[in-house]
Amino acid sequence: MYLEKYYQPTPKKDWQGRIDDTENYRAFRWHQWVNIFHLLEEEIKPAPGGREKNFCFLGFFCDKGVQKNKGRAGAAKGPLSIREEMGNLPCSFGEEVKIYDAGNINCSGEASLEEGQKALEEAVTKILKLGLFPIVLGGGHEIALGDYRGIKKFLGNKNPGIINFDAHFDLRPYPEGGNSGTMFLQIADQCREEGSQFSYLGLGIQKYGNTVSLFDKAHDLGAEYILARDIKEYNLVDILEKIDSFIKRNPYIYLTVCADVFSSAFAPGVSSSHPLGLEPEIFLRLFKHILRSEKILGFDIAEVSPRFDLDQSTAQLAAITIFAAVNVLSGYDD
Repeated sequence: MYLEKYYQPTPKKDWQGRIDDTENYRAFRWHQWVNIFHLLEEEIKPAPGGREKNFCFLGFFCDKGVQKNKGRAGAAKGPLSIREEMGNLPCSFGEEVKIYDAGNINCSGEASLEEGQKALEEAVTKILKLGLFPIVLGGGHEIALGDYRGIKKFLGNKNPGIINFDAHFDLRPYPEGGNSGTMFLQIADQCREEGSQFSYLGLGIQKYGNTVSLFDKAHDLGAEYILARDIKEYNLVDILEKIDSFIKRNPYIYLTVCADVFSSAFAPGVSSSHPLGLEPEIFLRLFKHILRSEKILGFDIAEVSPRFDLDQSTAQLAAITIFAAVNVLSGYDD
């Protein structure tokens, strides 16, 4: 089992924050409410309400895929930075909503990227079998391969549709092995070998961030996408219709966010920054709409790189994104 090799529990010190009250739940912050457990030793009994009320964080300490993709290393420390920002988030949901931390997959040092992705796959499958909703904290966007395969395995090898908020297609060839820009081609190739459907929607794709051959590959694979330059306030209705059409055709959805989809004005701490990326408010409107479909089985956010961050702004944006996910899925978004 790869999970046993690469798994590490989360130290309590990773969850710290301000304490306004020790008894009044309405004054609680996430660090006071999170349940830390050992994924290999403890069996969690989720609270009533299913995955809509039980959320589980899992870190992926890895940016080997970013390095192999010739990107700026640093995202391996992203989970620590994101947890630091999540600690002070307010518990704006009811007490029936539970948040858990299952630990981390540590793919640093001499560890193999491929084995780390397999460990992540096993962890995501186990979290889903426990009746929890997995929220994976990256780490490089190579996180997507393990997360997707973990959901697929849980579904009995049924393919979830992929919605990818990203400046890049991540459909690059991989003659020398996978990296942070190849995952969705790896998935497409797996689908082809199995004779199954590859279903992909990219949101926020940058014209200047992808070669012509990558656009050709997207067309060849039947991948759908909306360019960042076309995601504007005035045409959100049309965009939501396209998203709804995609969701309707897929019984299950795997949702992934690469932090480089945002404008560098809001998210400087990424492996590959883009000044003309999405504005957070528009992103959140699309993101919440997708979550309300009730088809999302897993979500991750990747390539938050503390090394390049400014005043934790990128990590804060990641934490706000996760805050939105928990509140929307649990029915507490107003």
